[in-house]
Amino acid sequence: MRQISFKRLQLEDLSVVKDIYNYYVNHSTATFHTEDLKEEDLQTFLPIDNDRYPSYLIWENDVVVGYMYLNFFKPRAAYDRTSELTVYLKKEAWGKGIGQYALEFLENKAKEGGIIKVLMAVITGNNIGSIRLFEKQGYEKSAHLKQVGEKFGKILDVVIYQKNI
Repeated sequence: MRQISFKRLQLEDLSVVKDIYNYYVNHSTATFHTEDLKEEDLQTFLPIDNDRYPSYLIWENDVVVGYMYLNFFKPRAAYDRTSELTVYLKKEAWGKGIGQYALEFLENKAKEGGIIKVLMAVITGNNIGSIRLFEKQGYEKSAHLKQVGEKFGKILDVVIYQKNI
């Protein structure tokens, strides 16, 4: 029987997060990083031990299959009601509905504090799987930034999806 669960991310989990993320760095345009990150690099943008912006490992049964987190959208007080959310899954976890569980869980966590009212997802324009996931969860496209990135010789768009919670 399949069981999906979530565990608060701790510093000692950064090794597994690094491995998941670096897969995307090297094999995907889902991130605009172009070189492997170290655990210390992750700490510059991945909130750890932050009640307002929590991070979680995603487990399927007894195996880590991804990670996710909430983060500030912009570092100014006027944006406090808005949070960016991020989900990364191991390749073998794609297409199993785990992303949907992860989004629902993060949305509920965002609601708990009573401050966050808007969730934002920043997605590379050619990442059709993520776009479909967010649309299925009720997110609406609110911005399309054209030709803003380049990776693997491809000129890339970025789209932003949002949902009021």
